[in-house]
Amino acid sequence: MVRRCLLTFKPFRIFVVGIGFFSLCFLMTSLGGQFSAKRLTDSPFTVRTEVLGGVESRGVLRKISDMLEVIMKRMDSLSKLEHVNDSRRLEELSSAINRIQPAGLVERIQAIAQNVSNMAVRVEQIFQNSMAASRVVRDGTSGQCDVPRDPHFPDCPGKVDWMRSRWTSDPCYAFYGVDGSDCSFLIYLSEVEWFCPPLAWRNHSSPPVLQKNPPKRQAAFRTDLSALLDQVGTGKESLSFMKRRIRRLASQWATAAHRLDIKLRRRWREQKKILVHVGFLTEESGDVFSPKVLKGGPLGEMVQWADILTALYVLGHNLKISISVKELQGFLGVPPGRGSCPLTGPLPFDLIYTDYHGLQQMKQHMGLSLKKHKCHIRVIDTFGTEPAYNHEEYATLHGYRTNWGYWNLNSRQYMTMFPHTPDNSFMGFVSEELNETEKRNIQENKVKNMAVVYGKEASMWKGKEKFLQILHRYMEVHGTVYYETQRPPEVPAFVKNHGLLPQQELQQLLRKAKLFIGFGFPYEGPAPLEAIANGCIYLQPKFHPPHSSLNHEFFRGKPTSREVSSQHPYAEQYIGRPHVMTVDYNNSEEFETAVREIMRTKVEPYLPYEYTCEGMLERVHAYIQHQDFCSPEAPFPPANASRVWPRGPFTLLPNSTLLGWASNSTAPPCWPPLSALRLMVSKEGQSCVEACQTSGLVCEPAFFRFINNKEALSKLEIQCEVVELEVNHIFPAFSVTRRECGLQKELLLFSCAGFSAKYRRICPCRDFRKGQVALCRDCL
Repeated sequence: MVRRCLLTFKPFRIFVVGIGFFSLCFLMTSLGGQFSAKRLTDSPFTVRTEVLGGVESRGVLRKISDMLEVIMKRMDSLSKLEHVNDSRRLEELSSAINRIQPAGLVERIQAIAQNVSNMAVRVEQIFQNSMAASRVVRDGTSGQCDVPRDPHFPDCPGKVDWMRSRWTSDPCYAFYGVDGSDCSFLIYLSEVEWFCPPLAWRNHSSPPVLQKNPPKRQAAFRTDLSALLDQVGTGKESLSFMKRRIRRLASQWATAAHRLDIKLRRRWREQKKILVHVGFLTEESGDVFSPKVLKGGPLGEMVQWADILTALYVLGHNLKISISVKELQGFLGVPPGRGSCPLTGPLPFDLIYTDYHGLQQMKQHMGLSLKKHKCHIRVIDTFGTEPAYNHEEYATLHGYRTNWGYWNLNSRQYMTMFPHTPDNSFMGFVSEELNETEKRNIQENKVKNMAVVYGKEASMWKGKEKFLQILHRYMEVHGTVYYETQRPPEVPAFVKNHGLLPQQELQQLLRKAKLFIGFGFPYEGPAPLEAIANGCIYLQPKFHPPHSSLNHEFFRGKPTSREVSSQHPYAEQYIGRPHVMTVDYNNSEEFETAVREIMRTKVEPYLPYEYTCEGMLERVHAYIQHQDFCSPEAPFPPANASRVWPRGPFTLLPNSTLLGWASNSTAPPCWPPLSALRLMVSKEGQSCVEACQTSGLVCEPAFFRFINNKEALSKLEIQCEVVELEVNHIFPAFSVTRRECGLQKELLLFSCAGFSAKYRRICPCRDFRKGQVALCRDCL
């Protein structure tokens, strides 16, 4: 009788009856569990031992378990059948249901609720397949959804098979109309993705609507930051810190905007649509920073992000800010789900600034679209990413794979806090700039025997007693170590600890102090620049050997092989004496000599131009206007190179041993311009970073493609018996002993940082503007 009833029902009614049956069982389970429970707090999903304790009950449960397993197997086989009619499916289903015995059903369902849920999902899939098949017949498209075997679309059959078994794995497929039928798979795979050919019976008569590019708008400098402060939002202490910083520096940003506008001669600038997604502050990434803002935690990242937001806003661009994955999804317009489906429309932004956490979140939610749109992304990366770590396949094969890196971006899309990795772009941050009156007051009120220690966490003071005792002989030592109730035991008793200070109070303390002393950690933070800007001399430890990912835990796993010679290499290399002294703290005599020299030395407050508001605006403006990683680069040298440059494009520069771009040669489009190129050869075992620095230049990765050729080797008078084209981050380079030359085959592996003891590198260097190492003299 049950079979006859099932055969007369329509599929939808069967589905409803099935769901009703399982719902009734679930309700009975809940009620049964509550009635049998002795405590009201027992969960209805808890299996009671007194109910299932008897031998008879266990036998019943085994029998029911066997029956349910039979049903599950029948369900699996039914869900895989494509060409079985409804009657056959219903007969199979009813025969399985007829074998269920009611005895002990309630108790057993309590223990197998998850199995029932899985069965309901499969019943729903069978129903959807049945309805889809009915729809195909009704619409007259039967036979038109056969999977095509087209050599131009070789992946189509495999993708259809994948969709048949996995289309419910992500809600985005249903969002695009996938319903379980082959027709819907083919429509999706041909119209949303690109794995299958267009279907002939689909309506393609109407011409596609062409997306008209909106008219370009002018970017005008802004000086009122109130709208930006509203956009930053509230709810996190990290955001409050960033807003306080934006307010405090607002007048300096306004002054800088006015100066830069005059320097650019009020030229027309295109307004860009920019998304800033601060991934490390999202709840999904864990946001370990916000709770530590008021407890001495690191602030460098928040300092930089606050300045990036302000610079982009002041430059006049159309800015959107995202601090959550939900906001990111909304701004990008990604379909709901887990990122398996691509974006179907154009990317709504010209540029996206994010970090490694945000990049991972974008990959998760953009799916296939990330590869298409990644040229628009700029990654804020404190310590830098070298090309060998950035190229996924190369990094995996040659031992450079880390938890970061491997994104196959152009290396200049990574933007660092300091200009330590020329392969990347230098983003930076700003320090407060003093006017002449403030500088004069600072010099008059300096306390020559007052030192402030760089270290807000008590753990940074461990093991530092020896040189602190030496320092205490000459100076009054002050600290700003965070504590809640009791003085941290790591801080010696002779240190005057002010606790964690607000930024303005810290500035006042630095304006009085003569010395700002580092313990070796944290690396490359903003505080030393702020101290130097307030008239302090910065004393820091020299590292023997230099710290790197090969010998120090902090750098292990970071996508760089860079060797850090001191706590703050930028201060050591680009500022230096008398503002910065770098000594060996393990040598007591050298340390004490440095302290005595500091007490005798008078310095004025100093801030490099690139860390002023104007310097950062100038640099970010140049990047936005000139850096383009989406347009394909023309091959070089061109096919007609011998006619365009009969003597080659390079020439010996006057009064120099370096080669430059010939002034009478037509320069292909490039930024920085090729007029800044200086071509040289490194020593064996020397990177192009070091080789260029020895000549007072910087390595420029954008120039590699112009020197990666036989013309450059010939002009440098390099003798090559063999010239090979290889995938190797050391190339272009040559071996003197073997007389072998290597050119680079993979453009993403052009590397300023690469070096080898066996090779001498061919290095593209450039000049730079004083105080603005990121820009050449002709770069604006």
